[in-house]
Amino acid sequence: MRNLDFSSWHAVLSTVVGLALITLIMVGVRLLAMHTVQKRRERENRQINERLRTLIAAYKTLGGSFTGNLAVDPTHLRDLRQAGVSAEGESPDTAAPRSDRSRRMRDAVEAALSDIILLGTEEQVALAARAATELSQGRPTHTAELVVSLRDFIRKVLDLEPVSPGLVIPRQGPTRVAGTRGKGDAKGEGGGKGGGGGMGGGMGGMGGHASFDSDDHAHHGGA
Repeated sequence: MRNLDFSSWHAVLSTVVGLALITLIMVGVRLLAMHTVQKRRERENRQINERLRTLIAAYKTLGGSFTGNLAVDPTHLRDLRQAGVSAEGESPDTAAPRSDRSRRMRDAVEAALSDIILLGTEEQVALAARAATELSQGRPTHTAELVVSLRDFIRKVLDLEPVSPGLVIPRQGPTRVAGTRGKGDAKGEGGGKGGGGGMGGGMGGMGGHASFDSDDHAHHGGA
């Protein structure tokens, strides 16, 4: 303030314009810095949300069951067909849906393991890699330990209280996928409907012949 010159209106105006320009530049720099920080924070939040969403989906896939067989069956359906055996001595017709269900469960688990290897923590990546190795080697795989790691990480990111160490939670396994109906049943139903249509057409044709005969008879009678 000591170097400011107020001896004339021109000097006062120049001083005010200079101060306003400096203030405007400082405000612009501050706004630019705040905008940059906000954009970076929004990008980080989107990354965290996407990572959390993916890991939650993987948790639901790998830990959706508490009862039954919690191991992932690595056997492929083509292996069962080549071996010519059915599961637990069942007929091939009843063993096929179970094999298809196991295949779809294995595919879902493999996709979840791939997501965890991409976006998980160091511990989760190690557990997912071990499970994927077991599947590739044809060994039944359990995911309970990986599910616990995912659960603790997700609760920590969401600022939730950790699970009490004294709480007993059953071991968790992959979500069981419901079986689908075979295509043969749908084709059979479609064929049945087509047969009904054919019968309807036949009845229509018979009605047409009957009408023609009655008209012809009436014509001859009139003659």
